[in-house]
Amino acid sequence: MNNKFIFCLEAVDDVEIQGNENTINNLEQLAWDTGIDSIYQTCDTIEGLEDSLNALIYADDNFKGYEIIYLVMPGEENSICINDYYYSLEEIAEVFEGKLKGKILHFANAKILDLTPDESQYFLDITGAKAISGYGELNSIASAALDKAFFTLCQDEDDVTEVVEELHRKHYALCKILDFRLYY
Repeated sequence: MNNKFIFCLEAVDDVEIQGNENTINNLEQLAWDTGIDSIYQTCDTIEGLEDSLNALIYADDNFKGYEIIYLVMPGEENSICINDYYYSLEEIAEVFEGKLKGKILHFANAKILDLTPDESQYFLDITGAKAISGYGELNSIASAALDKAFFTLCQDEDDVTEVVEELHRKHYALCKILDFRLYY
């Protein structure tokens, strides 16, 4: 098996304070259960987001192994919120123009992901990302279990449509409750 890794970036109010214990625990459990390794970082500004991803892209020799960029950030349909500032995915796309080639950008259900076909295509075209995934519903059910299943399936299958079909076969009820979405 060709190991693929996860880079998790979480928006917090202050990077000097420890990140969300739930996110860290979920990543540790993912590594324990599946052997999928990850890097966890926090950011409290758009510059911090850019610096973290640039450090991964330019300073990490294993960047090609990081297939999934896992964002745990609040926001709305087409935006993320970092420290009470909203940034559209179009703005994010321009920051990472051509830098996410072959990557899947996955959003935890801290925000609803609801993109028009034009918005998703713009992001994919500008960044080179393979896909954007996330959830259409926010509710008390955390997405961690479905995130884990999605990440595990991505280990074995490169075709994102096959991954989503298998995810729905194995976890149909959870996919429906959380309204799992993939734009590719």
